[in-house]
Amino acid sequence: MLTTHTLGFPRIGSQRELKFAVEQFWRGEQDEAGLNATGRELRLRHWQWQHAAGLRFVAVGDFSYYDQILDTTVLLGAIPKRFGFDATQLSRSQYFELARGNAAQPACEMTKWFDTNYHFLKPEFDHDTRFDGGPQWLLDELQEATQAGFQAKVQLVGPLTLLKLARVQGIDALSLLPRLLPAYVRLLRQLAAEGCNWVQLDEPILGLDLDSHWLNAYAPVYRELAEAHPGILLTTYFSGVAEHAELLKSLPVAGLHLDAVRAPQQLGAFGDWPAGKVLSVGIVDGRNVWKTDLDAALDKLTPLYHRLGDNLWIGSSCSLLHVPVDLDQETRLAEEIKDGLSFAQQKLAELATLSRALCLGRSVCFQALEQNRAALTRYRTLPARNDAAVARRLANLPEIERGLSYGERALLQRERLKLPLLPTTTIGSFPQTNAIRAQRGAYKRGELSQADYTRAMQAEIAHAVSRQEALGLDVLVHGEAERSDMVDYFAEQLAGVAVCQHGWVQSYGSRCVKPPMIWGDVSRPVAMTVEWTRYAQSLTSLPMKGMLTGPVTLVQWAFVRDDKPRAEVANQMALALRDEVAELDAAGIAAIQIDEPAFREGLPLKRADWPAYLDWAVTAFKLSAAGSRPETQVHTHMCYSEFEDILPAIAAMDADVITIETSRSAMTLLDAFGDFRYPNEIGPGVYDIHSPRVPPVTEMTTLLEKALKVIPAERLWVNPDCGLKTRAWPETEAALINMLAATRQLRQRLAAGTAASLSAASVATAAHVHEGECCGPRGE
Repeated sequence: MLTTHTLGFPRIGSQRELKFAVEQFWRGEQDEAGLNATGRELRLRHWQWQHAAGLRFVAVGDFSYYDQILDTTVLLGAIPKRFGFDATQLSRSQYFELARGNAAQPACEMTKWFDTNYHFLKPEFDHDTRFDGGPQWLLDELQEATQAGFQAKVQLVGPLTLLKLARVQGIDALSLLPRLLPAYVRLLRQLAAEGCNWVQLDEPILGLDLDSHWLNAYAPVYRELAEAHPGILLTTYFSGVAEHAELLKSLPVAGLHLDAVRAPQQLGAFGDWPAGKVLSVGIVDGRNVWKTDLDAALDKLTPLYHRLGDNLWIGSSCSLLHVPVDLDQETRLAEEIKDGLSFAQQKLAELATLSRALCLGRSVCFQALEQNRAALTRYRTLPARNDAAVARRLANLPEIERGLSYGERALLQRERLKLPLLPTTTIGSFPQTNAIRAQRGAYKRGELSQADYTRAMQAEIAHAVSRQEALGLDVLVHGEAERSDMVDYFAEQLAGVAVCQHGWVQSYGSRCVKPPMIWGDVSRPVAMTVEWTRYAQSLTSLPMKGMLTGPVTLVQWAFVRDDKPRAEVANQMALALRDEVAELDAAGIAAIQIDEPAFREGLPLKRADWPAYLDWAVTAFKLSAAGSRPETQVHTHMCYSEFEDILPAIAAMDADVITIETSRSAMTLLDAFGDFRYPNEIGPGVYDIHSPRVPPVTEMTTLLEKALKVIPAERLWVNPDCGLKTRAWPETEAALINMLAATRQLRQRLAAGTAASLSAASVATAAHVHEGECCGPRGE
């Protein structure tokens, strides 16, 4: 059979075993030995699945207790020196402190892995960074696989991608190569000595628009690496690399992997692939859950097989980290929808069928191929996939502008909301306690009536509202007790969207999400949030934000149908949300937040493809927001992304207030908003909600002082980085108390006339508002 392999397998476990083990360790309910035992059990199970499916290699190095980029940094011994840890003696507890912070140090900066919803931890490098080696965890895992009788292919992040994605201070990143390369060489030699014949070095930055300095580094870097290990598979994914074909053909590596799902057209550029080298074709989609059309895949692969023979490998387009583990667990999904689906385990079987059909002929795999054809036909011809009413709305889109400019809207909103200078708020969610989860679980199992569930959730909402009032926040939220997830909650109520029972995918660390599947045209049968928000507003005289997930994020964080343009699906979602926005507005809700944390994530890797994406993404957001009146304040939230290159598009969204994550980067992201002169109001996060650490008042004050140097005080909000659902109440209240104390200090200093030393722009008077700028001090 041809060599079949995967670029990585989901590590969380089919029942999220890793998540629960890690969280037990954090709570002190399990020791390091117990955590490691869970890790070994999961790795062995996943290797057995890969071996049973007929894959030549099992993937080693794809398993992580938090993040594989952090693992690489630890493996090389290049952990941030500010923590004071000895990399060679690093414990699991210290490892998690790098990821989550501790009392003395904030966590490593977190951002999105290219255009996915997976978050990685950025390495921190400077002129003093050394790559002297760390713990031998990877070698231990390789020995586990070998002793269990499996042939392993080790996965590592390539050195140039590691440098490109790192936060490098004070020096050119490429200047670190003379120190970094020897560490990779040493590691590759160790792997070879352990009997590892193939090493997968991931270089996805080749799919970006790289300048000549980075491209010119590939030949000398891989010449040196190839001397250390003869079996290097250079791996690219998420985008095409046809423009680098001649460079890649010339590199002295044993093989190259191409993503033939995202960029099938690039295969033509590698038609004259050098004899004796492996060309690995990622033909099974690692980013989506739709069943592979095996006939279409075989049509693409057959000419390559005739030309390359055994030097053709077939695999997943990228790591299967991005899809759920096992479709067979889904007992509640309609069978006609399951006909179109394939999760990680099923994708392994697809690879095995493709290999057999190529080598032995399609007739040998007649039954498997016929089953694939029949299932896809049933799924593709479902009448419910197309909705005539949705098509009519798309053909006659309503106005996407809100009628007045931001400056005009700000006057109306100031009069309606009557907020103080530096208004405080949170991003939406409050702690999801065990009691909340138990009540929601009982309701879904039919053990709690609708009336009892409603009363239980109303009690939780009242609790969140009262605690916010006691703290002294200015704009409140209802806490989202009724929502299991910011996407899942809406998906369960939208037509054309399906939700799994066990379709979990890792987002970061122990955080897992269940991306819904958009399989048909999207519409909103009934209101989704109005009654909960109306109830919350009835409990307080303070403004209550309506909380919605935006159309771009609902699309980006779903598995999207592949028979219609994504832009069309986003507009369907936007129309559904527009109806919800209009009902919230009619219910008297004065502020509505339409979260778009995935807005930057959706940006294509190639700059040439940016304008088309940004055009439809901005249109979809504005289409949803235009369901509100000008006097209703529209907020949006974005987090854990790099926005510098797309600020014009963010400004074009024309949200009245944007809140962003900035604490892990110490407000450096905010500089771009200041340089751009972002015209509307902005709330940079002043503390990291993904860490249990409670920052002191002085730290938050310092961050706000930095913010005031680039954002005029009259347009500055104060808030955490993101929602608070993953935190416990004690640390949540402690952090918010400090946030509000820092805010009061700065309000007093601004009122006392010391604003000039804090803000690049002087504070406007309460009555002065000009175009593109909000009002001055309000209320206090």
